[in-house]
Amino acid sequence: MVKDLMARMQKGKLLTFVPTGEYYFTKGLKAYHRRDFIKSKKYLERAIQLEPGEPMITCQLAVVSTELGEFEHSNRLLHLILEELDPDMAECHYFLANNYAHMGFFKDAYHHSKLYLQLDPDGDFSEDTEDLLEVLTLESEGLEEELYEEDDLIFKQEQARELLESGYFPKAIELLKDVVKDYPEYWSAYNNLALAYFYLGKVEKAESILVDVLERNPGNLHALCNQLIFAYYQGQSEGVAQLVNSLKKIQPLHSEYQFKLGATFALVGENELAYLWLKKLYKHGFNGDGPFYYWLAYSAYFTGHEQFAHAIWKVVLEMNPEKEGSEPWNDKDPAANGFEDYKGSIFQKLESDYVEERLFALFLTSVSSKKDEIITSKRLFQNPKLTTLEKEYISLIRSGKPSLTADAQEIAELFYENYQPIGTVESGLYLMWFSVFAELSKTNVRLKNKRAWAGAVEYLWHKLRSEKVSQQEVAERYGLSSATIGKYVKLVNNYLN
Repeated sequence: MVKDLMARMQKGKLLTFVPTGEYYFTKGLKAYHRRDFIKSKKYLERAIQLEPGEPMITCQLAVVSTELGEFEHSNRLLHLILEELDPDMAECHYFLANNYAHMGFFKDAYHHSKLYLQLDPDGDFSEDTEDLLEVLTLESEGLEEELYEEDDLIFKQEQARELLESGYFPKAIELLKDVVKDYPEYWSAYNNLALAYFYLGKVEKAESILVDVLERNPGNLHALCNQLIFAYYQGQSEGVAQLVNSLKKIQPLHSEYQFKLGATFALVGENELAYLWLKKLYKHGFNGDGPFYYWLAYSAYFTGHEQFAHAIWKVVLEMNPEKEGSEPWNDKDPAANGFEDYKGSIFQKLESDYVEERLFALFLTSVSSKKDEIITSKRLFQNPKLTTLEKEYISLIRSGKPSLTADAQEIAELFYENYQPIGTVESGLYLMWFSVFAELSKTNVRLKNKRAWAGAVEYLWHKLRSEKVSQQEVAERYGLSSATIGKYVKLVNNYLN
C-alpha cells in the first residue's frame, strides 16, 4: 500500500491551492445574490484582508453591511473609498445617501444624493437618487438652506478634534466657544470644550460645563463619562465609585455610545466592564479605529484573556505601528509615562500644522529614550511641514550645531527640571514657550536671560490655569528679582498676543 502511494506521488505533481482576494470576492457575491448576507460578509472580509486596497471589494462589503442593518459600518467603508481608495467612485455617494436616509440623517442623505447626480447624472442609480431626493424634500422643508450651516459645523468640529488630539488646548477652546455660541444645543462641542478646559487645568470651569450639559440634556452619556474621567484623574475615589455604579446601569443601544462607555471604563481601570462592552462590539463586527482595538487589547489582557489580547494587539500595530513598545504586558505603566516615551505621540506632533507643536515635538525627541530612532527615521526626513527653523533644531539635536534653537532648548530644559514626565497638562507649559519662541525667531531679539524668559512663561502658564502664584514666588525659584520677572512677563504677553 505504501509502495502504491509512493508510485502515485512520483507520477503526479501535488498542486497547492492558494485562494486569492478575487476568489473570496466571487464567493461573497454568490452568497450576496443568494441573500445569505452573513456568509457574504465573511467572504468579503477575507477578500479585503488579501487585497486591502481594492475599492470594489470594499464597496461590496459596504452594500452587504447595509443589508445587515450595519449602516455606520457601511458608511465608514464608503468614506474610506472616497477619501483614500478611489475618490471617483461616484456610486458610493448613492449608497451613503441611502444609509443616511435609513438612519434619519436627512441632511447628509440630501448632500450625498446631490453629489451623486452632479458626478454621474446618467449613472445606474440616477433615477433612484431622484426619487430619494423627492422623499427627502418632503421629509424636511428648507433642507437645502440648512446645509451650509451644517457643513460649517462639521468643519469646525473636526478642526477642534484635531487641536484636542494634538494637545493645543487654548486654540481648541477658542474654536469650540464659537461653535457652542452658534449651535447652542450641539452637546458634543460642549463635552469637548469641557475636556479642553480640564486638560488645561481649569477644572472648575470644565466641571461646570458638564453640569450645564446634564441640566439641559439629562442623561448625556458623553458628559457622564467625562465626569468619571475627571473624578478619576483627580483621585476622587468616592466620586469614581458612585459614577461607575451609575454608568453600570446604562445599556446604550447605539454602537458609538457602547464604545464610549467601554473606553471610559478601560481608561479608569474598570477592565471587567470595559471588556464586556468592547468584546460585545467586536463580536458584532464593530469596525472601530485604533483606540477601539487599543482599549480592547488592554481590557482583554487585564481580565485574563491574554491570547486574545495578543491577537488584537497585532491589529493595533497594523493600524498604528508606533504603538510598538506600549503593549499592556509591557512593564511600563502607560498612564505614568509622558509624551516623550512614545514615538507615535512625537510623530503626530511633528506632523502638526502648528509650528509650536512641531518645535515641542523636537524637544520631546531630545529627551526621549527613542531619540536615535526618531532622528534617523525616514518619516522625519520626508516630513514636508518642517521649516528652516525646525531643520536647525534637528541639526542641534543630531550634532549640537549652535543656532537660535539652542537657546529655546535650554529654556525648555529649565522647565524639564521640574515638569516631567510631560503629560497632557504639562504640555501646555512647553507649548506656551514654543509659541513665544516661534514669534521671537522672526525678530532679532536674543535670549540672553534664559531664566527670566522661563520664569515669565511659567508664571503666565500658572495664571492661565487659575492657579494662585505670585511673581515673587516664581522669581525666587529662578533666582531673579521681582522687577526682572515683571519686565519679562510683559514681554511674553506681547509675543503671545
